[in-house]
Amino acid sequence: MQSTGSSVLSKYENQITIFTEYLEEYPNTDELVWILGKQHLLKTEKSKLLSDISARLWFTYRRKFSPIGGTGPSSDAGWGCMLRCGQMMLAQALICRHLGRDWSWEKQKEQPKEYQRILQCFLDRKDCCYSIHQMAQMGVGEGKSIGEWFGPNTVAQVLKKLALFDEWNSLAVYVSMDNTVVIEDIKKMCRVLPLSADTPGDRPPDSLTASNQSKGTSAYCPAWKPLLLIVPLRLGINQINPVYVAAFKECFKMPQSLGALGGKPNNAYYFIGFLGDELIFLDPHTTQTFVDTEENGTVNDQTFHCLQSPQRMNVLNLDPSVALEILKENLRMFELVQKHPSHWPPFIPPAKPEVTTTGAEFIDSNEQLEELDLEEDFEILSV
Repeated sequence: MQSTGSSVLSKYENQITIFTEYLEEYPNTDELVWILGKQHLLKTEKSKLLSDISARLWFTYRRKFSPIGGTGPSSDAGWGCMLRCGQMMLAQALICRHLGRDWSWEKQKEQPKEYQRILQCFLDRKDCCYSIHQMAQMGVGEGKSIGEWFGPNTVAQVLKKLALFDEWNSLAVYVSMDNTVVIEDIKKMCRVLPLSADTPGDRPPDSLTASNQSKGTSAYCPAWKPLLLIVPLRLGINQINPVYVAAFKECFKMPQSLGALGGKPNNAYYFIGFLGDELIFLDPHTTQTFVDTEENGTVNDQTFHCLQSPQRMNVLNLDPSVALEILKENLRMFELVQKHPSHWPPFIPPAKPEVTTTGAEFIDSNEQLEELDLEEDFEILSV
């Protein structure tokens, strides 16, 4: 038993050393740390906290990938930080979908095939559905030149469009408008009707009870796509209004939380939790070399997890161009309504355009990009 223990310790010795350096920067306090819906007692659970943070996929600037569009940039350093934050947020959604929130990552340990497949969705190649190539070229349809910094809502709209080509994950991406989340519209997006269904598509059931199913009376048995809900909001004008701080922090306690994106030109971050009045975030502003799949079809993932100290900032120093997905008891951050507002244009769920090519090939055509009506830009984003 003793030799086995020594072997295990030796295997993870380097990782433990890094973890120790990482955790020394945190104060010795009895306060709770919240990371994407999970709490850690900093004083006694520092190693668990580190493992939880390092398990998040970390996407940063890269260099030496194939030129975007064939003749464009081969690095996103200086302009791709918000796109990388969007990738991190979406990757967390896919991990929750396929592996669960409690899944953990360990350095140099074989990972589930679903993990490798998720990671490959974000490699810096034209044929990967959420690559920097795909996102940059899809942004052309929103008036963004390749190599131009994206705002957070631009990233949200791009991800919503790219998700239409992602049949494996089959996500419904809903980006709210006018500070309003419409449940009726979300049901239309998430519902997948059977081919034989004869129930009108605009009449979703409010519930599908077990008793209805057991009696065989429900001919309407829709499948449901998993929902990624993105709520753009502004929390102040030139700086965050302190009245929103408590509500903003509450969003990181939600078990469904995917964090928040925020920032200003060349200064975007992916916020994943908080300690006291300090926000914890992953920073994409590190330039690493492009990593591709290896001969065996897997990806060396050592540079896709952050083992360095995650940065923190006081919540009051946060740029107001971030948002959240929560309603505080006496402070309404956004409206949650059942029915589609009558004064709004009719809601039409986004659909994959009728093309015979893949998503990667599809977005090479600017003419076809113009067919994707992209919604009005917001300055802020929350997930």
